[in-house]
Amino acid sequence: MKGLVGRKIGMTQIFNEDGVVIPVTVIEVEPNVVTQIKTTEKEGYSAIQIGFGGIKEKNVSKPLKGHFEKAGVIAKRRLQEFRMNNVSEFTVGQEIKADLFQVGEKVDVTGISKGKGFQGVIKRHGQRSGPSAHGSRYHRRPGSMGAATFPGRVFKGKKLPGHTGNVQITIQNLEVVKIDVERNALLVKGAVPGPKRGLLTIKETVKTGK
Repeated sequence: MKGLVGRKIGMTQIFNEDGVVIPVTVIEVEPNVVTQIKTTEKEGYSAIQIGFGGIKEKNVSKPLKGHFEKAGVIAKRRLQEFRMNNVSEFTVGQEIKADLFQVGEKVDVTGISKGKGFQGVIKRHGQRSGPSAHGSRYHRRPGSMGAATFPGRVFKGKKLPGHTGNVQITIQNLEVVKIDVERNALLVKGAVPGPKRGLLTIKETVKTGK
C-alpha cells in the first residue's frame, strides 16, 4: 500500500478533454522523507516510515533526535507508517513526491473533519424540527426519551445532542485527476475531509471494485 502525507489547499474545478467540469481538491505534497524501512526479518512486517513537515530542533525529544540522526535526515514534525509488500524500491533519506501516484489511479484520503462544537440533534443527526408556531413549545428538542415504567431508561445509541465533528474520516475510491509535478500537488476528484491547510493521508485504495 503506497502512500504519502499531504496538506489540503482547497477546492477548484478543471475541464477534461470533453469539456466536462470536474470538481477537484488540491492537495499539496511537501517532500515526504523516508526515515525508516521495516522488514519482515527484523520487525515482523514490511513497511516504510516517512517524515513530513518542518519542526524546530528544540521541540524534538531526545529519542526522536537520535532516530532522525540515525536516518541522516532533518527532524520532521510528523511520522507516518505505510505497510508495503515490497520495500526494496525505497531507501532511507529518499524523498517521495506527488508523482508516486499516476493519473487515473484510485486513492483513499484520510483526514480530521472540521469541528462543529456542541450541537443539537437537528444539526448533528439531521432530525426534523417541531412546529414553528408559538404554542407548540417543541421546536428543536430531541424527541421522546422513552416510556415511563417500562423500559424506564434511555436505550444506548439514542441520537442526542453532543460534540460534532473533529473526527477521523476516510473517503474511499477518489480518482487522481491531475498531478502537478512543478508544484508537487495532487488534484483529486471530489471533496476530502478537513479544513484548508489540514493534514491528509493519501493511500492506494483498498477497494478495487466499482
